Amino acid sequence: MSTSTISPPASTRHPFERRVDEVKPSKTDINFVIMDYLINEGYPSAAQKFAKEANIVPSSDCESIQERVDIRNAIIAGNIQPAIEKINELNPQILDTDPNLHFSLLRLQLIELIRGIVSAPGPPSTSAFTPALEFATAQLAPRAPTSPLFQKDLEQTMALLIFPPERLTPQLKALLDPALRQTVATSVNESILSSQGERREARIRNLVRLRAWAEQKAREARLTLPARISLGLGDDMDYTSSNGDAMVT
Repeated sequence: MSTSTISPPASTRHPFERRVDEVKPSKTDINFVIMDYLINEGYPSAAQKFAKEANIVPSSDCESIQERVDIRNAIIAGNIQPAIEKINELNPQILDTDPNLHFSLLRLQLIELIRGIVSAPGPPSTSAFTPALEFATAQLAPRAPTSPLFQKDLEQTMALLIFPPERLTPQLKALLDPALRQTVATSVNESILSSQGERREARIRNLVRLRAWAEQKAREARLTLPARISLGLGDDMDYTSSNGDAMVT
């Protein structure tokens, strides 16, 4: 989608901008990037509709996309056990061959158990901690000795049971931030795609990073460029930081 804007006279525009206007990507390439994004990020209905309108054949069937969407939605909703079961139904090798991902899911499941305890009204009873402690003992404790990172992550997570919510450090508060669900969901999505022989992320994300890298190198070489080069994605607030450094989210 684009909005109509009034371009400055050609004589006042930077030579680089005029040169960019002369480069016209093909409609086929644009359609390919859009379809790749819809499939990779998990938008089956949009992918199906776009494929019909653009008269192209998607590289993945909508059913396989929907399976990833269901898993992602379960994780983002905090329903980790159903998500793990769906992953194993889809391909049990995913978690068997990726202990880091498996541990991340189990730790998130423990965090969700703890969230239920600390968010309940009134001070928790001693018995309220039992499900979280039993889960940590059975699922996470045996894995912790296999990696220093696992040990550290488990210790930090268990600290949520010790300190009241108002006394949590920023690092511990981050564990209860719903953003962690999104991070884990993204890792799961990438692992599923990899297991299916697909790219782990949408091509457009790699293109944006490549474009940021190219601009950085050009500026380091002191080539003549405009003070700011827009990506053409709205106001580009997700691209340029307050100090002008290139960013990609």
